Order: sequence, then C-alpha cells, then structure tokens
Amino acid sequence: MLSKPENTTQLSFLQPGLSEQLSLKHPLYILAGKINWQLFKDSFKKHYREDFGRPAKPIRLMVALLILKHVRNLSDESVVEQWSENAYYQYFNSERYFTPAPPCEASELVHFRHRIGEEGIELILMESIRVNGKDGKEDKGSVDTTVQEKNITYPTDSKLHRKIITKCIAIAEKENLELRQSYTFVLKKLGIQQRFRNHPKNKKKAYRADRKIKTIAGRLVRELERKLVAGRYALDLDLFKKVLAQKKQDSNKIYSLHEPEVQCISKGKEHKKYEFGLKYPSP
Repeated sequence: MLSKPENTTQLSFLQPGLSEQLSLKHPLYILAGKINWQLFKDSFKKHYREDFGRPAKPIRLMVALLILKHVRNLSDESVVEQWSENAYYQYFNSERYFTPAPPCEASELVHFRHRIGEEGIELILMESIRVNGKDGKEDKGSVDTTVQEKNITYPTDSKLHRKIITKCIAIAEKENLELRQSYTFVLKKLGIQQRFRNHPKNKKKAYRADRKIKTIAGRLVRELERKLVAGRYALDLDLFKKVLAQKKQDSNKIYSLHEPEVQCISKGKEHKKYEFGLKYPSP
C-alpha cells in the first residue's frame, strides 16, 4: 500500500530546515532539484495496492537511495547506513530535518528493485541521461574496465615441467605406449625435496630437484616423439619443447599449457604487481 504524502507546507520556527543549512553549490543539492521525482511516483504507483497491507516506504525515498547507491558506488547496507549520517543524502530525499536513524532496512532496496523490474531501472537510467544533458549524448565515452583474469595458477617453471610430465604419461596411456619409466616414486621424492625452498639449508636441494624434474620432462617428450606416429600430437609436443627451452628473462614466454596465449601484464600495484590474462581477444 502506498504511504500517505506528508504535509510539507508548515515548517518549524525554532529549528531551521536542511535547505537553509546546506550549501547550495553541493552536487547532491543541485541534482535533487533537477530530477523529475513526480515521474517516478506516477510510473511506480501501479506496483502498489491502494488500500491493502502495511504502508510502504515512499517511492522517492527508494529511488533516491538507488541513485545514491550508484552515484557513490555503495552497497545496499552502506547507503542505508550513510543516509543516517549524511545531511545531503537526506535533503536529496526531500527530508526537511536531519534524522539520525536509518530510513529503512537494506533488504527493502532488493524488494523495491524486484517490484519495479527492468522497466523501472531503465526509467531511472533514462532520467539520469536527461539530467546529464549534453554529457549523456556524447558519441564517444571513456570506459575503465576490470577484466577477469585467466583461470590459471601463478606460473613457475617447475610447475609447468610437472604438468608436462603428467600430460606425457596421459598421452602414453591413451596410445597404449610403454614408457621406459613412469618416474612415479622419483617425482614423489623430488616433490619432498622442493618443499621449504626458502630455508637456507634447503635451497640447493630444491634447485637440484627442479633441474631433475626438467630433465625427466625432456626425456618423456623425446620418447613420445620417437614412439608416436609422425604428426600425431605434434602441436602438444612442440608446446612442451618450447616450455622446456624457455628461460627466465625470455620474452613471449608460455605461462600455461591449457592457455598458451596468456600474457604477463604488469599492474604497477604494490599488493599485486602482475596478473595473467589478455588485453584483447587472441586472434
């Protein structure tokens, strides 16, 4: 049920209103006067029953909270919490006096979005474009995007060499090829030696284990080349050989066997200096 409109004609002589206390140059103060709030009231009125149920929160309040949420890039919980602390937020919702209490529960924003649906969200977007004027009708715009990284773990040469061994053994089993050695127990022992490589006593042992794993990977690749039919799994074997041949400072390195086109992108951020993905789709 729609809430009854408040009487805003009479103000208190003892307490000045928000409109008299706030700066007329504040962006939210200016924006509040540009938006056609009556448009939302007339359009969303159909989603409420007139004389049934508990009175709902005012439509302007819910629309104002949605706009503030996107303007300030906040969550539902944050915009409701900050509304009780920010006088400009309350003036944006046509409050006459400052109220140090939340306007509603955060979950009511979810219910309101479901109530108005996609059509209502598009109406709010259209009004924001109208308010922006010429800025909303530009042919070109600058977009700052955050792209999801490729689904790979942080690559190390030793990890790639182990994956090569695993894939070579899988190819041999699929083609019913008998390998000279499966290296099952050897790899388990080398894996133990690679642990705690940062400890001074374990560094040399870990580096020797890394070189041994690379040697095993090279043996298996060469053995498959000899035993497989010419041209079969040629692309996979070429990829394996390229990984085994690359060095630390090489350019165009391969960081993943299942995503060989992945690149190392420098972000320049202290907490995460590099990420692995693509700046544009691979051809």
